[in-house]
This record gives sequence, C-alpha cells and structure tokens, in this order.
Amino acid sequence: MNYTELCANIQDITENTFTADQLAMFTQQAEQKIYNTVQIANLRKNVTGLTTTSNSYLSCPTDFLSVYSMAVIDAAGAYSYLLNKDVNFIREAYPSPTSIGTPKHYAIFGPLSSNVNELSFILGPTPDAAYSIELHYYYYPPSISTANTSWLGDNFDSALLNGALIEAIRFMKGEPDTIANYEKLYLLSIQLLKQLGDGKQRQDAYRSGQYRQPVS
Repeated sequence: MNYTELCANIQDITENTFTADQLAMFTQQAEQKIYNTVQIANLRKNVTGLTTTSNSYLSCPTDFLSVYSMAVIDAAGAYSYLLNKDVNFIREAYPSPTSIGTPKHYAIFGPLSSNVNELSFILGPTPDAAYSIELHYYYYPPSISTANTSWLGDNFDSALLNGALIEAIRFMKGEPDTIANYEKLYLLSIQLLKQLGDGKQRQDAYRSGQYRQPVS
C-alpha cells in the first residue's frame, strides 16, 4: 500500500474528506506509535566513523534515536564492543580527560554547544588515537507521507492503516465504541507485527527450533 492508496482508504473507511496536512499528521502519528511499539529490523542502521585523538566526544548521526551497539575497530580489524554507562560513571571512572587509551565505555552526553540540536557521545577513556567506530542505532525511516512507499506500507499495511484510522476517528470526535473497534483492530495487527519484529527476526530454527502448534 503506497501513500496515495493509504489516504484513499482512510477517507473511504471514515466516509470523510481530510486535508493533505491532516492525512499526513494521522499517518506520521501512527508510524511513530508503531515504531516505538515494535523494534523491526528495518529500523536499524549502522555507520562508521573516526574518533579524534585526545577528544572524548563523538557526534551522533543526525537521525539518531537510540543505540543498539557501539564498537571500536583496531588496526587489525578486531572489534571491541563498548559498554554503555551514564555520564557520571564516565566522569568518575576517567576523572582526567587527559588520561588517554582505547575507549571501553560510552554514554549519551547530550548536545554540545557547537551543535545544540544534535546529541553526542562521551567516551572513556579519552581516545589516544583515531579509532574506527561502528555504531548500530535505531532511527525513524522516512515517512510514507513523504516517500510515498515504506517498509510498513509494503509489508504490514494493516498496522499502518489501522493506526492512522485511530488518529482520524479521534480527530473526527467519533463515538467511543467506534474508536474502541478501531483500536481492537490496531492491536491485533500490532500483535502480528510483534511476532515478526520481536520474535521471528530474533531467532532461527537452529537455536530455537521450528515453531510448533500444540495438537489437541
């Protein structure tokens, strides 16, 4: 289901006409809700970068939301995964920024004065060289309302449609039983999506065995 089809379905089902801005709002609110309910593998992204010698700070990607993992890669290509800590742990464990070495820990520091709109990481200890860093992180993919297609629209349009319908019917100040009906359909579709994103995509038959339905 592309965005044009999604908008047509929202208006057909609710038997109402909405502006383009309203349809985009319904869609983006539904996407935000879905993306924060199920961690689909398609919401992962990875980037590589370099630390700066004697600089304990590392910039976050502009579309960064949260971390899956961060690793330092040495000159031989070996990966060493950093442990996530609080900023206060970094400050206490490595009280002197001039104490340098291979980073072992990281924390989300917050915006730097040089860029108050983006987050940054603080590393401990302060890097003693320009190390390669590989970051796997969670992000919001482009909304179907701007890209016209998305993974959700192509693979799980039931969750997207039902989520948008909830927002639309609330906007219309629909009857409570109508809202409850849409929410029931939405929760059913989310349950199926969670089986995929939080279940099947996190296991395989070799380690977990094939799924078997008990026979009565």
